[in-house]
Amino acid sequence: MFIEQAYKGNNAWWRVLVTSFFSVGIFVVNFIAFFLMSKEEMDEAYKSMNELPNNLSLIVNLLPFVFLLGLLFFLVQVLHKRSVLSLTTPRNKVDYKKIIFSFGLIVLMTTAVFVVSYSIDSSTILWNFNPLKFAILFLISILLFPFQIGLEEYLFRGYLMQQIGIIAKNRWFPLLITSVMFGVFHSANPEVSNMGYGVMVFYIGTGFFLGIMTLMDESLELALGFHLGNNLMAALLITTDFAALKTDAIFKYSGVESPNDMLIEMLISIAIVYPIILFIFAKKYNWNQWKAKIFGKI
Repeated sequence: MFIEQAYKGNNAWWRVLVTSFFSVGIFVVNFIAFFLMSKEEMDEAYKSMNELPNNLSLIVNLLPFVFLLGLLFFLVQVLHKRSVLSLTTPRNKVDYKKIIFSFGLIVLMTTAVFVVSYSIDSSTILWNFNPLKFAILFLISILLFPFQIGLEEYLFRGYLMQQIGIIAKNRWFPLLITSVMFGVFHSANPEVSNMGYGVMVFYIGTGFFLGIMTLMDESLELALGFHLGNNLMAALLITTDFAALKTDAIFKYSGVESPNDMLIEMLISIAIVYPIILFIFAKKYNWNQWKAKIFGKI
């Protein structure tokens, strides 16, 4: 079982504390800064980042995740004396077919939704394609986004879910805590400032969605594929001034669409799109015993 993989390692309290402190550090700093800084200071910080070329800004934002993911893997292997595989799956090897299927599914669905939306009303969507800038963006994205989503998944759905699970002795509590943490640690994103705290429902809901697929599949592969596909499409397909990371994507929202409308679209994803994806996974991978896998004891 996935959460029980933590028992393979040394779980002395100080080892858990050290690994959590260094791995969660960047999220905690952002979270504290968000609440200590005034709105004017936050606006100035965002303005400073916006003055950088988009691709350089993307590198600056994503590069720390390379170090942090490597640090998490190092601490798990050295302090906890267990393998990265145990953070990923209880099986003998990683199932890359699951990662590819999950990745392809979200890419296909995102593209289909965009095409339909664009066909109905393209008045708020501008053609933003610059071949050279997009080529650089594509290269940066495929090189660095795996580290960014890797840290978030291996930290929240992997390490923390497993460690909290063996302490709580159940499955629902680590799902709840890691989902809320995942949402709260995104509170410094500019989307929150532009769209209000209602967007936190989307972030926390996404945390639950990724956590449920991890618990039901007893592995991290589907969450890794979905998260990577989602973030790549957000970077490559369409950008907006409200985004945490502005990119030289193919399309760009003109700014005519109101923040409230964008928030509604995000909440629709939680209410409609996420359940559809879980249904597809459940049918393909024969998920059963939902109650036991989400609320069962460890």
